[in-house]
Amino acid sequence: MSLVPPYIESLKAYVPGKSIEEIKRTYGLSKVIKLASNENPLGPSPKALEEVKRSLSASHLYPDGGLRIRAVLAERFNLKLENVIAGAGSEGIMSNIIRTFLTDQDEVLTAAHTFLGFMVLARSRGIKVNTVSLTGDWRFDLAALADKINERTKIIYLANPNNPTGTIFSRSEFEAFLQKIPERLLVILDEAYFELARENPDYPDSMRYRHDNVITLRTFSKAYGLAGFRIGYGFAHGELIRNLLKVKLPFDPSHTAQAAGLGALEDVEFLEKTLENNRKGRKFLFESLAELGFNVIPSDANFVLVLLPSAETAQNLFQTLLTKGIIVRPQETSNLPQGIRISVGIGEENQMLIEHLEKILKVQPAFVGN
Repeated sequence: MSLVPPYIESLKAYVPGKSIEEIKRTYGLSKVIKLASNENPLGPSPKALEEVKRSLSASHLYPDGGLRIRAVLAERFNLKLENVIAGAGSEGIMSNIIRTFLTDQDEVLTAAHTFLGFMVLARSRGIKVNTVSLTGDWRFDLAALADKINERTKIIYLANPNNPTGTIFSRSEFEAFLQKIPERLLVILDEAYFELARENPDYPDSMRYRHDNVITLRTFSKAYGLAGFRIGYGFAHGELIRNLLKVKLPFDPSHTAQAAGLGALEDVEFLEKTLENNRKGRKFLFESLAELGFNVIPSDANFVLVLLPSAETAQNLFQTLLTKGIIVRPQETSNLPQGIRISVGIGEENQMLIEHLEKILKVQPAFVGN
């Protein structure tokens, strides 16, 4: 008799992207760039690092569970403290949502091609995950999601922008969707790439839609360059937050993670540099890849998704780029085996990618055609 429930046994462990040191060793390379994990190519916020250094002297003390950063976020977004939660990344809070609000009979609903982490968290509780296809232009189909709600649906997960496509749904689409959602149903609105997408006038900033059954999740991992600290936050009705705090590990986030987040919130200059690098880099990658003949999905995040003719060509291109010292991210785990996600780097990294692709296509033109 197995001690492991079948829904855990059937899961596959998360496999992180290739590391720079691993590729250097494998292929004997001196220079390797990583455009795989949607990290900030400018590094971490300098003010965040300053705050981290100041916080180290308190490392012998237990953290306050994110109380300080909750208060700062509440003031910044004109909310009450009881409307804010902080945790070990937005995914840590997402895990708490799954544990807090779902029972064995409940089901969740989302898109077929979206953030893998949500699906894994739900299935790790033995929860049935129902999905709908993306639209023809690779966006969340909110109308189809609303139509697929059944009596067991408890949570709908929306990522805006979506990962791995980088696409958004519009304000009008979201407003129409909310009118169809019963109050008994919880909507998780994952805005991990919020800072990078909010310049789009069609982007529905969730702070304009404060519904009792909507939980907003955001992170410091992307725009602020703090992926290694694991610090995220969420906004919701006080009753939802009150129950999440019962389940959350009492000392998340850590001293250093909270300090990093507090420093990052004050680093306006770094955020603007990040946004400017992303604007230029994303535009360059999209236009250059399209000019080379690749099928590139328009993005409002810090990456672009390239769709290859087949899963085999996607894997071949991924492996070929590794030999050139360029790490990108295949998307078979997101049910898009023909896809490769490419993060926006600094200018010279983006240029290096395009130059190598130009050389590769001269030898293997099939990467952009049948």
